[in-house]
Amino acid sequence: MKLFILSIVLLGVFGGVADPIHARAVEAQTEEVAAPPRFDFPDVHRRAQELARESYSDQFTPLPEAFKNLDYDRYRHIRFIHEKALWYGENLPFLMRFFHRGFLFERPVNIHVIDEGEIIPVPYRAELFDYGDNQMPEQLSDDLGFAGFQLLYPLSSEKHYLEFAVFLGASYFRAVGRGQWYGLSVRGLAIDTGLPRGEEFPFFREFWVKKPKAEDTELTLYALLDSPSVTGAYRFILKPGLSTDIEVKASLFFRNKVQKLGIAPLTSMFFHGENTERYMDDFRPEVHDSDGLLMVSGQGEWLWRPLSNPHNLQIHSFLDENPKGFGLFQRDRDFNNYQDLEAFYHLRPSVWVEPLNDWGAGRVELVEIPTDAERHDNIVAYWVPKNSLEINKEYNFSYRLRFITDDSEIHPGGRAIATRTGGGGTDKLDTSKRKFVLEFTGKKLNTLPVDTPIQGIVSASSGQLSSIVVQKNNVTEGWRLFFELEPENNKPVELRAFLKSGYDILTETWSYQWQPNK
Repeated sequence: MKLFILSIVLLGVFGGVADPIHARAVEAQTEEVAAPPRFDFPDVHRRAQELARESYSDQFTPLPEAFKNLDYDRYRHIRFIHEKALWYGENLPFLMRFFHRGFLFERPVNIHVIDEGEIIPVPYRAELFDYGDNQMPEQLSDDLGFAGFQLLYPLSSEKHYLEFAVFLGASYFRAVGRGQWYGLSVRGLAIDTGLPRGEEFPFFREFWVKKPKAEDTELTLYALLDSPSVTGAYRFILKPGLSTDIEVKASLFFRNKVQKLGIAPLTSMFFHGENTERYMDDFRPEVHDSDGLLMVSGQGEWLWRPLSNPHNLQIHSFLDENPKGFGLFQRDRDFNNYQDLEAFYHLRPSVWVEPLNDWGAGRVELVEIPTDAERHDNIVAYWVPKNSLEINKEYNFSYRLRFITDDSEIHPGGRAIATRTGGGGTDKLDTSKRKFVLEFTGKKLNTLPVDTPIQGIVSASSGQLSSIVVQKNNVTEGWRLFFELEPENNKPVELRAFLKSGYDILTETWSYQWQPNK
């Protein structure tokens, strides 16, 4: 588990149980029980709307000192006992395990199960956990609560349950498909990310999980989001499999005006990669959870932006209207490029955000934060609506999250799979220039004959471009684009490039900001 560079907070208190509704049949003079109330998204929607009319409260049951003072390693010693998982032994397709409060996760979150219309709270009990060699208080309060939960499903075989999703910390959650390792995280909402005033972290204070049936292949849960500025009602439909999908429906209500709202925020890590120009004293060639931002505009243009670990905070905006999708991707799947037998970076999932309703005008924003260690999540991407959001007005966003390994299933065209750079020149090194080498691949692109007249179209915001060459790469079966840049006064340069043949655009647009190596 990595520690987030951003703060992680939780909040919640346990509520009551809904009683079944009884109806009296007067004519028959008999009493019969009507169907129990059906708890659904409108109920969470109403709670979020009512909560927005109330003043924000940050009160919660404090943690005992024994849990509050745990460091990362000692917190990991507290393990949930698998045989006590929710629905264990009931032959259901899903299991649910819980996280103990402690370390960074001080706030309790309220968790309920919806079983045939009845809302049943899931109470904390000390005997659910193995505390390892931690010295715990002799008696623990039954209202201590949980920090979050894990969801399990037989991803590989019908009898072997594997963890596929985690909800833990503020509004953070993660998921994996078959054969993947946990990597980047998703959040319910981002507020004022990258602004001098500091970021506000909404949190899920309450969850309701529908008890699955034996034949179910998806799981539905609801969440109530809260923060000083925003409340929200969320519905998640989780569909685990080769690539795990999560459909999200969110209704937002505002207590206060928000300067910048981030929809479907993705949080990842990029320490160093093939495009990193400064020296990293690391035996591993690359270290990252994601290596680029992929997006497709409302007009259908595909754009790829390789990630970087900058010297200073960098915020990049890509204007659009009704985007068709965006995401943070791990395109490099070659173990040899990572050489990490613990982190398995080559197995980290990519996450694609696909809007399911019109999002209007706005921008995809990419935030790159300097970091000196891989334990920090330093990359954030999200959608920012153009129009300011008003208090006492409801806003609705629906989207699908896809946790995938191969992005060719959503992106059929030519893709940039590598970005390398070094000193310019041919016979002699010319340090006044920078040479860029881009690798493109794709099903259709790779089948083009070697004598196909392919052009490399390259543009720069400043400086001089030269030596633009396109060459068939017989090793990757794709095509390689070379060009050199002579920067102007050693200042940052925005670069764009793609391949074409005649009037046919063969690849996505590669977009990159070159920074002088200070």
